[in-house]
Amino acid sequence: MKRDSPNPPYFDVLFDQIAAGDYDAVTAFGRHVHWGHWDDPQLATGSAADYREAAERLCRRVCEAAEIESSQRLIDVGCGFGGTIASLNERYDDLEMTGVNIDPRQLQRASEEVIPRGANQIKWVEADAADLPLEEACCDRVLAVECIFHFDRGRFLTEAARVLRDGGRLTISDFVPDQRTAEFMSGANFAAADAIRWTYGNVDMSCSSAQYRQLAEDCGMRFVSEQDITEQTLPTYEFLKEGAQQWQDEEHAELFLQATRWLEKASRKQMIRYLIISFEK
Repeated sequence: MKRDSPNPPYFDVLFDQIAAGDYDAVTAFGRHVHWGHWDDPQLATGSAADYREAAERLCRRVCEAAEIESSQRLIDVGCGFGGTIASLNERYDDLEMTGVNIDPRQLQRASEEVIPRGANQIKWVEADAADLPLEEACCDRVLAVECIFHFDRGRFLTEAARVLRDGGRLTISDFVPDQRTAEFMSGANFAAADAIRWTYGNVDMSCSSAQYRQLAEDCGMRFVSEQDITEQTLPTYEFLKEGAQQWQDEEHAELFLQATRWLEKASRKQMIRYLIISFEK
C-alpha cells in the first residue's frame, strides 16, 4: 500500500478488486465511488446492485441541488470514475462537462467508460482541486461529490469561485460536524491514526456548516441551500462492513472496519452529518 500517494488508499484497494474481477466491487463501485442514498433506509437489501442504485440516487440528489440544466458548462472536481458525468450525460443534452482528478488511473477508467452522447462534450483533466488549470468564469456549475475532505477547502473554494461565472453555483456533498465536534476535531490529528490514514487517506472532517458559509463568503459566494441526508445514507455502513469482512487481507480489513465504524457511530449520533450544500457566486 502506497502511504505517500496523493490518492486515497481506498482507490488502490478498489483498483485491485476491479483487476481481480470482483463482481460486487465492480457492480457497487465501478461507476460511483461514494455513499448511497435510500429514500427508505429500511428497504436497503445489502446487495451490490442495490448499492449501485443508491449511489446513483445520491448523485442525482447532488445534481438536483445544483439545478443543472441542458446547455450548461460544468466541472466535476474529484470526478472518480466519472459516475456523475456519466449520469448527466445520459439525462441532459448539450452539456460541456469537465472531470478533474489528481489520479490519472481514475481518469483513464472514466475516459474508457463514459462516451459523450449527442451534443454533449466531455474532457478529463489531471489536476489538483486547489489549482485548477482552467480559465476564469468558464463554467456555470462546479460539483464536488464526497471528495472535498481531501482538499484544502479554502483554496478549493477560491478556485471554484474563480472558474464560476457570476450567478454560477458550487454544490458539494460532505461529512459536516456540528460546532462542538468541529472544535474537537480541529485539534485532533486523525490523519495520524493508522486505521483512518490507511482507509481514507489524509482527510479533514473539521469544517462545520458555519465555517463553510464563512469560507464561501470570503471567496465572494453566498449560501443557497443545505440538505441533511444523513439518515438516508446510513445503510452504506452495513454494506461497507459486510464487504470488508470478505477481504483476504485480515489486517487491512480490520483497519477499514475500525475507520468505518468510527464514522458510522459519529453519523448515527448526529455528531457528523452528511450534507449537500450549495453556494452561488
